[in-house]
Amino acid sequence: MVQSNDTVLTLVAPAEQGLPAGTVAVVRSALKDAHASLSPTDWLADGIACDIAFEGCLADVAEAVVRQVLADQPVDVFVQPNTGDRRKMLMVADMDSTMVTSETLDDLAAHAGLKDRIAAITERAMRGELDFESALRERVGMLKGLAASALDETFAEIVYMPGAKALVQTMRANGATCLLVSGGFTAFTGRVAAWLGFHDHRANTLHVENGVLVGTVGEPILGREAKVKTLVEEAGKLRLPLTRTLAVGDGANDLAMLQAAGLGVAYHAKPLVREAARFRVDYGDQTALLFAQGYRQAEFIAG
Repeated sequence: MVQSNDTVLTLVAPAEQGLPAGTVAVVRSALKDAHASLSPTDWLADGIACDIAFEGCLADVAEAVVRQVLADQPVDVFVQPNTGDRRKMLMVADMDSTMVTSETLDDLAAHAGLKDRIAAITERAMRGELDFESALRERVGMLKGLAASALDETFAEIVYMPGAKALVQTMRANGATCLLVSGGFTAFTGRVAAWLGFHDHRANTLHVENGVLVGTVGEPILGREAKVKTLVEEAGKLRLPLTRTLAVGDGANDLAMLQAAGLGVAYHAKPLVREAARFRVDYGDQTALLFAQGYRQAEFIAG
C-alpha cells in the first residue's frame, strides 16, 4: 500500500453533467473524518475535474471512503501517488469498445447477417468466459466467403470514442509514445491509429484471397499475453519503468496489461475487468485519463 503523504485524489465527472453540487465538500469532509490532512482543491477543469492532495490516510482507505460517500453518483475516482511518475510516457490502448465505440468484428459480421450470433461469442470472450484465441478463430471461421469489400464498409461506419483523439494527441504532444494494440484486425487498426495519431499499431491479420475472406486468421493470434508483452517490451525499449506507463481497455484480454501498467484503466469495462483493475472509468470519456495524469483541460490538444 502507498503511504499517503504523497497521494492525490482526482474526481472526474462527464463534461455534459459536471460534478454534482456539493460533491467536493462532501468528499473533503469524509476524508477529514478519516484523519486525512488535505491540500486546497485544485481544479483541472472548472466544475468537471479536480485534484485533492492529502496525507495521513492510506490510499486504499481514502478511496474506499470516497467511493462510499459518492455511492452511485456519476463521478470517476482515481487515488494514486502524487509523484513525478504521474504523467505517463507510454500508452498502450485497446481498440474495440475503447478507442472506437463498438466491436469491429461484430460490425463486420453484420455484413454477413451474423452479427447476433458472433456478438454473443464476443461478449462471452470479453467477459473472460471463453478462451480468446479459440473464440476468435471460431468467429472468423463463420465469416468465410464474405466479400472483402465488407472491411471497407465496416470501417466507414466506425464511431470514435469521445475524447479518444484528445487523449492521444495530448499525450503525444507531451512526448509520450502511443501504441494501439488490439485483438481485432489490422484492416481496422492501421486506419484507426492513423486517424487518432498513434505512433504504431498491432493486431491480427485476416486472410483474404480472390476478394473474399478465407475464414482464417494469421497465427500466432494477438491476445492477452501479447498485449502485456507489448507493454513490457516497449517500456524496456524506451527505458521507462512501468510506473511511467498507461494501459486502457475493456475486456478480459486487456486485464494483464492493465494490471502491469502504472496507470491501468478499465474503461467502461466488463464486470470481471472492472473489479480486477486498479483504476477504472465508469462514467467519463477518454479525457478522464488525461485528468488522472494531472493534465488541465487548457492543456488538451483538441480532438
